Amino acid sequence: MSDFIYLASQSPRRSQLLQQLGVRHELLLSNAPGDVAEDAEAIEEVLPGEDPQAYVQRVTGLKLDAAVGRLARRGLPDAPVLTSDTTVALGTQILGKPADAAHALQMLAQLSGQTHTVLTAVAVQQGAQRWQALSVSSVRFMALSEAQMAAYVASGEPFGKAGAYGIQGRAAAYVEHMAGSYSGIMGLPVFETAQLLRQLGWQI
Repeated sequence: MSDFIYLASQSPRRSQLLQQLGVRHELLLSNAPGDVAEDAEAIEEVLPGEDPQAYVQRVTGLKLDAAVGRLARRGLPDAPVLTSDTTVALGTQILGKPADAAHALQMLAQLSGQTHTVLTAVAVQQGAQRWQALSVSSVRFMALSEAQMAAYVASGEPFGKAGAYGIQGRAAAYVEHMAGSYSGIMGLPVFETAQLLRQLGWQI
């Protein structure tokens, strides 16, 4: 068994959470020089009528397919590959990453004073075997003023994050209540990830 795994994610939070578990990992990122170009945006497109749970699990599977292909193409040492995807849902509406400041403000206005769902799927593959898990949490935001939302968007924190916020940053001040997995809301559910890695034989 290898003594490390590949993490197919650019998220520094996911890397930090694996470090928290004591799991040595190397990044396996797309679009390396000379490699086949990958369209991450196409992977994350929502299908018509797709519910948030099906969406986040499908996207995670596609990300893992891409990462496993990347590993084979590059001829790297064999090791398990782990991917994860987080989505924010208000009812059945999926809130992805904001395209710009106006879009981020619109999302925050939707979340203001409401309870939303944060779904994070994690998947790991070793050889031909694949394991998957899903973490579902709920978060309630206080009612936000226009000034609070504008200041938060101006901080730059909403960009690149599903639902236009990161719970580990300034947005924590707006969270009235949460239930579920804090690490899952951050982007990698530690409990579920540890369970998956134990199935591969890791001592966590």
